[in-house]
Amino acid sequence: MAGEWKRTSLREAGVTLIDCDHRTPPATVSGYPYVAIPQLKEGRIVLNDVRRISSEHFAEWTRKAKPQQHDVILSRRCNPGETAYVPAGLECALGQNLVLLRADGKKLFPQFLRWLVRGADWWEQVGTFINVGAVFDSLKCADIPNFSMPLPPLPEQKAIAAVLGALDDKIELNRRMNATLEAMARALFQSWFVDFDPVRAKLDGRQPVGLDPDTAALFPEHLEDSPLGHIPKGWSPGKLGDIGTNSRRGVLPNDIAPNTPYIALEHMPRRSIALGDWGDSADVASGKSTFSKGDILFGKLRPYFHKVGVAPFDGVCSTDILVLVPKSPEWFGFLLGHTSSDELIQFTNLASTGTKMPRTNWRDISSFKVSLPPKPIAAAFTHEIQPMLDRIQANLHQSRTLAFLRDTLLPKLLSGELSVVEAEQMVSA
Repeated sequence: MAGEWKRTSLREAGVTLIDCDHRTPPATVSGYPYVAIPQLKEGRIVLNDVRRISSEHFAEWTRKAKPQQHDVILSRRCNPGETAYVPAGLECALGQNLVLLRADGKKLFPQFLRWLVRGADWWEQVGTFINVGAVFDSLKCADIPNFSMPLPPLPEQKAIAAVLGALDDKIELNRRMNATLEAMARALFQSWFVDFDPVRAKLDGRQPVGLDPDTAALFPEHLEDSPLGHIPKGWSPGKLGDIGTNSRRGVLPNDIAPNTPYIALEHMPRRSIALGDWGDSADVASGKSTFSKGDILFGKLRPYFHKVGVAPFDGVCSTDILVLVPKSPEWFGFLLGHTSSDELIQFTNLASTGTKMPRTNWRDISSFKVSLPPKPIAAAFTHEIQPMLDRIQANLHQSRTLAFLRDTLLPKLLSGELSVVEAEQMVSA
């Protein structure tokens, strides 16, 4: 148990610290990810909106510190002590104020290091060595190897890493599955309502790809001129306000039931409709908006226009979030496809007003021009993507449960309060 585990410094445990290059390379449209402090979230590297750099700059910026599988990336500044592990297959460069921790495996199992730096003893050491600054607190490279923590024997380290890693692997599998499902839904929307692929296929005398005969029959065989350019025959020029509306259901804190889920902008991921994080209504101190499961939530401040998601339950949200609903159920998929599109994000960026924190509103969003299909086609699209959305939400709820279990087991395993056998029984249950 922990009382019998030897307290060992990172240096004594064979952990090497590798400092980053203290410069920032120019960004490119595509290329290698340049991982900075914002990409370190809850032990993982999140590459949404990551800076990209060229292969030449990647080679230059990784001469000194090239992340390898099982390395731990540590932030020394802004949020000192925050870490994320490097997964297999990720080639990336380190941003400023980040360092690598690399275990040689002789005393500290490399896969165990990622969990060791998330325990209470780790944060106690961060608090001990922190340098309080006027603007940012920070950690010194010379101090970090002196962090000391109870270290289980190698067999115990491997067993703990296996239990926690299995939970994390399932969470990551769910995340990848959700990303694939969302990409499929977006591709289908692009095909039907932007590129008009089924119509163009018929125009060329071909059968539309991937459509059953009944769905294919809904699409016309010709395009025609309109104020929006060429659109399918029988479709009409319109705007989002024709098929959707902004639900304005305000509520005061005293009227919110206890334990009601609360979603703020910080809970919404970037460029993803999967909302897997939320808070509790106990944190609410001012008037909010209510929403229902399946409503579309849209961040209305300029930096957050790309935050659009489908509500996974009934709850309340920040007034910085618009609650959008279709005027009839058939239009749900069509409304979601447009509100989460890059085209609408660009439109709201141009239309937003305000100097310090530009924001949009439903009046502007509702004026976004679209080509409106007949309602049966909109209904067919909603029917196609609904199973994908249901699977996404089921994965989100499962991942949240798994994360809770992982975070419950982590301190108990690192402290020796819980044995690996007992943890495995809890996971199986």
